[in-house]
Amino acid sequence: MRILVVSHTYIVDLNCEKLRALVALSPEIEVTVVVPRRWRPGGVQNRIVEPQPLQEGSFRLVPVSNFSQNNQGLLCFGLELVSLLRQFQPQVIQVEQGSKALAYAQMITLNKLLGLGAKNVFFTWWNLPYELKFPVSLLERYTLQQTDGALAGNQDGAEILQQRGYSGPIQVLPQLGVDPHLFQPQPQPELAGSLEIEAADFVIGFVGRFVAEKGLLTLLQAVTQLGDRPWKLLLLGRGPLKQTLLEKVEQAGISDRIIWVESVPHDAVPHYINLMQVLVLPSETTEGFKTLTAAGWKEQFGHVLIEAMACRVPVIGSDSGEIPHVIGRAGLVFPEGNVAALAECLQKLIDQPQLQADLAEQGHARAMSQYTNHALAQQQLAFYQSLGVRLGDG
Repeated sequence: MRILVVSHTYIVDLNCEKLRALVALSPEIEVTVVVPRRWRPGGVQNRIVEPQPLQEGSFRLVPVSNFSQNNQGLLCFGLELVSLLRQFQPQVIQVEQGSKALAYAQMITLNKLLGLGAKNVFFTWWNLPYELKFPVSLLERYTLQQTDGALAGNQDGAEILQQRGYSGPIQVLPQLGVDPHLFQPQPQPELAGSLEIEAADFVIGFVGRFVAEKGLLTLLQAVTQLGDRPWKLLLLGRGPLKQTLLEKVEQAGISDRIIWVESVPHDAVPHYINLMQVLVLPSETTEGFKTLTAAGWKEQFGHVLIEAMACRVPVIGSDSGEIPHVIGRAGLVFPEGNVAALAECLQKLIDQPQLQADLAEQGHARAMSQYTNHALAQQQLAFYQSLGVRLGDG
C-alpha cells in the first residue's frame, strides 16, 4: 500500500511518529511525506524552516518547492510534484490542510490528470460552523465532491463536514498521537525538590498557553475554594494572560501555593506532568466562526490530556469541544466556566485517593489502547482498507 501524505505539519520530525508507526505495521506499506521546502511557522517574520530530505526504509520525507510560506489554505507546490507522483504511484493521497486548501485541490487535480486512481483523503481540525464566499466556496465544493474519505480530528469537525454537504466516509482520528516511551510514569524527586514540592502536597497541574480561552481564570477561582487542603498549583506555559494571573493570585493571597514554570522543550514536559496528582484542562469556548476570519475558538482536541493519561496522571476537563470525547469515562468532566463544579471535581480527587488511583489506571489504559502513535496508525490503516485499498494491491 503506497500512501502519499501532504502537510506542513511534518516539517517537525517528532510529528512524523504516527506515520513511521504506520510503515511499521506491514512491510507492504510505503509512506512518502511531501512537505514545503521553506516554511515560516506561525508567520514569524525572521524564522524560516527548511526541512531536509529523509529516507528510512519505506518511510520517506520529500521537501518540495512551495507557493506561500505561512498560509495553510494558500499552500501549494511546484512542478517537481508531478515527477514524484509518477514515480511513487500512490494508492492513497492524504492532504492534511483541510477541505478548503489549494494543496488539496491541486493533489485531486493531479491525481485525475495523471490517471493515478488514488483515493483522495483529507484531514481537518476545523470544529465550528463557517460560511464561505466565492471563489473559496466553489473550491470546497470541488474538493468535497472528489473526496473518497475524510479524517476529522474531533467529533464536531465530522459533523461540520456533514453540514457542508459531505456524505462520504468520515473517521474521527487525531492528527498526532502520544509517545508512550516519552510520556510514562516516572518519579521526579529531584525536580520536586527544586520546586519545593513536598510529599504531602496535592499538585494540580496545567500545561498550555496562558490565554483566556484556556480557562485559567476559572481554574484560579476553583482552587481558592479548596480551603485548607494541602494543594499546590503548577502552571507550565506562557502567554499574554500571565500578568492578569499574577494579579489574581496576589489578590487571593495564594502566591505561596503557585508554581510558575516557563515553557520547556517537549521532551521535558513529561517530567513536570509526573509531578502532578491531577492535570486540568478547563478550556472555554468563545463566540464566533461565522466566517473563516471571525474571532472564536473551541477546544479541538487537548493533546496534553492524552500525555497526562499516558503518565498515569488523572485528568479533569471542561466540556468544551473534543475534551469530553477524549476523556470518556477515564476522568472527570465539568461544564465549562463553572467554578463550583471544577472545585467539586478537585475536592473529590483530593479527598478520595482511591478515585484518584482508579482514574489514573483508567486513563492510562485509554491512552494506550486509543491514542498512542501505534494505535492511531492501526486505526488509519483500517480506514484506508474500508475505502477499498488493500495491502498487497498494486
